[in-house]
Amino acid sequence: MDTKLKETLRQLHATLAHHGPVDEELQSLLRQLDGDIKLILDQPPEPDGGTSTYGLAERTQEITAKFAAKHPALEPTLRELTRILGNMGI
Repeated sequence: MDTKLKETLRQLHATLAHHGPVDEELQSLLRQLDGDIKLILDQPPEPDGGTSTYGLAERTQEITAKFAAKHPALEPTLRELTRILGNMGI
């Protein structure tokens, strides 16, 4: 897994722990996103060079928008995560 991505995910978890609990819906979305990122990064590349990342970038942006409204301190870290995933082609 990309070092910058790992660090950003660690930072997100630390920020979540520091700023207190988030509602169950956002926790669920983050757990799903975290699992999806790990799954994609652990997969071997597809023979045609493509990846099966359908919807991941859009979901990341959607989660970022929800967090920005309810937990503004988390939004910069999520925005960075979205940027890193985009740069990776995910």
